[in-house]
Amino acid sequence: MSRSTSVAAAAIAAAALAAGTAAAYPLDGYEETGIRRLEGSRLANEGVVKDVKQPPGALLPLKDVDLRLFGKTFDLPPPDPGFTREITAILTGGMDAYGLAVLDLSDPAHPRYAEHRGDHKQNVGSVGKLVVVLCLLQALADVYSNDIEARRHILKNTVVTADGFSQSDSHTVRIFDPKTRTLTRRPVQIGDRATLYEWLDWMLSPSSNSAGGMVMREAMLVRQFGTRYPPSEEEIKRFFDATPKSELTALFEKTFFEPVARNGLDPNGLRQGSVFTAGGKQKVPGPGDSYGTARELMRYLLRLEQGRLVDAFSSREIKRLLYVTERRIRYASSPALADAAVYFKSGSLFQCAPEPGFVCRPYAGNVRNYMNSTAIIESPAVGARLYYMSTLVTNILRKNSAAEHQALATRLQQLIAAKPASK
Repeated sequence: MSRSTSVAAAAIAAAALAAGTAAAYPLDGYEETGIRRLEGSRLANEGVVKDVKQPPGALLPLKDVDLRLFGKTFDLPPPDPGFTREITAILTGGMDAYGLAVLDLSDPAHPRYAEHRGDHKQNVGSVGKLVVVLCLLQALADVYSNDIEARRHILKNTVVTADGFSQSDSHTVRIFDPKTRTLTRRPVQIGDRATLYEWLDWMLSPSSNSAGGMVMREAMLVRQFGTRYPPSEEEIKRFFDATPKSELTALFEKTFFEPVARNGLDPNGLRQGSVFTAGGKQKVPGPGDSYGTARELMRYLLRLEQGRLVDAFSSREIKRLLYVTERRIRYASSPALADAAVYFKSGSLFQCAPEPGFVCRPYAGNVRNYMNSTAIIESPAVGARLYYMSTLVTNILRKNSAAEHQALATRLQQLIAAKPASK
């Protein structure tokens, strides 16, 4: 199957198909997006396929997974001192281990904002993939600004073949065959083929770095080739092999730095400075460090809900891609959120050094133990009474930060449920 597509003709066909079918994903979004994992997850929830079942809060249809603040343009309000004291009171351990922001929109007319070390900057790991999806969708919008169906067609029908940009990563991805209803879980291998939508899903759902490398490759190709995207595999190889490294680095900056500022975000508070894989870094040298702050990640979530990341279509797609992860982990795994709709991304980075009596374990480093979470919470998922966003940028040494984030999510949910914003 060729990567080349006739965008105009296919967009007309896609529009005709959309008119005759119910738009419905995440879980029932296979026909809408072509993401085969969604069909596998839907069948698993029905007991047809053996796999993880989704909690009640993860079962909303498309019409209920939408932008709740569309048309609003307000920025983050000043931190509320009283609310901030309540939030910081539920933190455990050293206060300098946390960067945190909470925006409670349960009463949209009276939002309240809490922040603790909101400008603390550190590597946010896979949370940086939020920048990647933003920049890919910005690149597509720049090429097809007034043609959403053309963008949707590219996402659904462009088949991308894994190359060196995908190597290597231990994260497994779910490869589901709807015809045979068989599910395979393994790391991405060179030669794997999936649609651009599926690479986005693999990047955001199991947080595959291999998928992150491939999506970053495609974003640069969209930026470089424009309406001639997708180029053939031969053209891709020739482009990355023949183009001087300095020009590739400049293309990286144009693809992943400029859109951050264009979308109302501060590049000094949020940046993805390199490809997520070693193979990708060899192909395209990154121009700098990667980092994020709780404040700028919160601004990302707010502008997402307002439909102000690229446009309403792109913002909505990002929110839907964040909804049904393969399984809820870390912050999102809190039992208190089982009935809530959770739109979530996390990232971690830990490092250990020899220390008497210390045993190095995942997410419990003693040199650095970065754990980062971003979440939009609608609780319960149906008829939501609570609606808030939280961002965490932490470095809690020697403790299992995955468990710490889960526990903090529980305490925060209980705090907001006990004292919702006055109306």
